Amino acid sequence: MRTMREWLSMYGESHQNATNKLIHWVCVPVIMFSIFGLIYSLPVVGAKTLWSNWAMIGLLITLIFYARLSFAHFVGFTFIGFLMVYFNHRLAMAGVPLVSFSLFIFVVAWIGQFVGHKIEGAKPSFFEDIQFLLIGPAWLLSFIFDKVGIEY
Repeated sequence: MRTMREWLSMYGESHQNATNKLIHWVCVPVIMFSIFGLIYSLPVVGAKTLWSNWAMIGLLITLIFYARLSFAHFVGFTFIGFLMVYFNHRLAMAGVPLVSFSLFIFVVAWIGQFVGHKIEGAKPSFFEDIQFLLIGPAWLLSFIFDKVGIEY
């Protein structure tokens, strides 16, 4: 099993260009948010609440992945993921058509990602291994951890 540092190093190899990095800082969180919105939109048996929805189950599964690699990333994504589910829940409760909204921002953000990789001259890492879809957010969080001195 690869370590978090190994994953991040491999991911970083195809993310050297400053423009591509900037695009990732915008698009990766937007993609995460939109995925939580799409998953949140799936029907549930009974009343949908902040705690009883598919996005929360998706978050728990994602947190298991991070917990296996890095306690710091697990804690960071517990906070970030919960906020994303919470704000999707608030949007849904406010009557925002969450499926349409999430699908729109998902597509726009992925177009941005592919533009960034075209500029970079390297294909997205997830073409090599689908797990890189979860490493992208961890890669961004690692920059924040490095800045504030959190070991991972």
